[in-house]
Amino acid sequence: MPYITEESKNYLEMSTPESPGQLNYKLTMIVKDYIEKMGESYQTYNDIIGALECCIQEVYRRKIVPYEDKKILENGDVY
Repeated sequence: MPYITEESKNYLEMSTPESPGQLNYKLTMIVKDYIEKMGESYQTYNDIIGALECCIQEVYRRKIVPYEDKKILENGDVY
């Protein structure tokens, strides 16, 4: 986990992350809060991993695939 300043931690409470380290921190804090609320169990950890994996797949499907398709049209395909 990246280590960020106390000032950055306070800033991130109400704002959008502006760096990969801040994004990592904010996501980690959300997961930490979820564990504290739901309790430590296999089910809680399974829920977290499942939600994060679905988030990854949704970002890939909605944002990365169209971006890659656009770049293929602009630059030509590798295959």
